[in-house]
Amino acid sequence: MRLSIERGTLLKAVGQAQSVVERRNTIPILANVLIEAEAGQVNFRATDLDIEVVDRAPAMVERPGATTVSAVMLHEIVRKLPDGALVSLADDPATGRLTVTAGRSTFALATLPREDFPIMASSEYSCNFAAPAPLLRRLFDKAKFAISTEETRYYLNGVYMHVAQGEGGPVLRCVATDGHRLARIDAPLPEGAAGMPGVIVPRKTVGELRKLLDDDEATIAVSVSETKVRFATPAITLTSKVIDGTFPDYSRVIPLGNTRRLEVDATEFAKAVDRVATVSSERSRAVKLSLDEDRLVLSVTAPDSGTAEEELAVAYGDDRLEIGFNAKYLLEIAGQVDRENAVFLFNGPGDPTLMREGGDTSAVYVVMPMRV
Repeated sequence: MRLSIERGTLLKAVGQAQSVVERRNTIPILANVLIEAEAGQVNFRATDLDIEVVDRAPAMVERPGATTVSAVMLHEIVRKLPDGALVSLADDPATGRLTVTAGRSTFALATLPREDFPIMASSEYSCNFAAPAPLLRRLFDKAKFAISTEETRYYLNGVYMHVAQGEGGPVLRCVATDGHRLARIDAPLPEGAAGMPGVIVPRKTVGELRKLLDDDEATIAVSVSETKVRFATPAITLTSKVIDGTFPDYSRVIPLGNTRRLEVDATEFAKAVDRVATVSSERSRAVKLSLDEDRLVLSVTAPDSGTAEEELAVAYGDDRLEIGFNAKYLLEIAGQVDRENAVFLFNGPGDPTLMREGGDTSAVYVVMPMRV
């Protein structure tokens, strides 16, 4: 194998591949990226056996071929090469080395046979559809903060993507929860997605997928089966196993009878919560919300370090209410609001609270209160 490729193109392709590779693994080949050169293009493939990413890049291929080399090492080398450099990759099977040359720099890296590299079996996808990148980005970005990190409840360690019935008909919906907070985001149902099986997309896959969704003009080809999900652009294909478990019935957690309505400027609210939470060193960081006629007082009492209080002008016309929340949860939920105002709907001090973005009901958040 012998090829030449522009440094920036190579860095982007290897960067995507090396981020999938697990830093600590007992199988040496899994630390490597499979480089496959064919006419006019080179494929970089990496896997951790749960996720596989294939990045295609244009290259001048003198001699087609394939080899595997340490993904992290290759990425570090390319990252440190000068901008605009032309990088040559040449594989010598006799010595088991891949020579990387750019300008006056030459590196000879150890390789492993391509035959040892595990290729993820392609599955029969029962549903295939295309969705604009901004639609998928909104669904996953707004839901992912609520993914659980508790390994025992493994079925909550991802985003549940499924077809659901929204207010105006069928929607593509993403839901995530950790038992303390919940995010439910809806988007118009793409053509061809109606028969999609509901799948739980793992946390790591959600992180890798984000890199495919930056281009507003891109269209993502989505393929779903009972066991796998695949997201593809012309340059990158990301395939992942889905979490083998049943996502709980989240609709039972979403309160319907909350009538006490608070409307507040989302940015001002987030800044105020952040300020008052400064005095609390505890991990729980409980913030008390005291609501009265068009007035909200945020307060924190930390026995060791002191107290803090801040008042905000808000729109609230119901009975007086005092309720407490984990400051981190409030900040994360307020951070999801794209519109100017956040609307909170309360019931009582011990009941789950609902939050929306202004009058938009396509994004709904639930947060459990704390005793204060």
